[in-house]
Amino acid sequence: MSQPVFERDPSDPDRQEINPLLKLALELGPLLVFFFANARGEWLVEKFPPLAAFGGPIFLATGLFMIATAIALTTSWLLTRTLPIMPLVSGVVVFVFGALTLWLHNDTFIKMKPTIVNGLFASVLLGGLVFGKSLLGYVFDSAFKLDAEGWRKLTLRWGLFFIFLAIVNEIVWRNFSTDFWVAFKVWGIMPITIAFTMSQMPMIMRHTIPEEDEKAS
Repeated sequence: MSQPVFERDPSDPDRQEINPLLKLALELGPLLVFFFANARGEWLVEKFPPLAAFGGPIFLATGLFMIATAIALTTSWLLTRTLPIMPLVSGVVVFVFGALTLWLHNDTFIKMKPTIVNGLFASVLLGGLVFGKSLLGYVFDSAFKLDAEGWRKLTLRWGLFFIFLAIVNEIVWRNFSTDFWVAFKVWGIMPITIAFTMSQMPMIMRHTIPEEDEKAS
């Protein structure tokens, strides 16, 4: 049987796992590169003059964001020979909107990227529920082992949360400076997401499958 291109279903015994910390680094690394390049753009250009070809800090950050995203996806492929679905969706939007940002030299496109990505994630998660699929298991399966009802509840809540993030991004980028938007994207969205994740722990604990039951199944 041929090797699948995309990561296997969380319940598939042949699913290749990545260390949770490494997985987190691969997913957050490109975002940190984006923040650093925007904040220290002039310093980077001074140290590496060819980077001046990108233009201002936001355009340099966009270019390096695209490169870091490609490296993260390639690393995931080399480690598991599959592509993670959610980071891949985000990566495709990064490449499309990043290319438009650099080509037209208009930072509106990269600012709209989080809105599009969060909207897509919400559509995928909530749309999956319509067809009886709790797709969030692809993201959190290495951290949690939940029963079917738990995955459905968590998927619904995350789908609604992604809609919230899309709305927040639209409010921030349309009403504040570029530097504020970049800082909020890293230091605002992350604490909000962590707080939301922690708020789901009581429900997660109620629906966690005991190890004995998991092994028996």
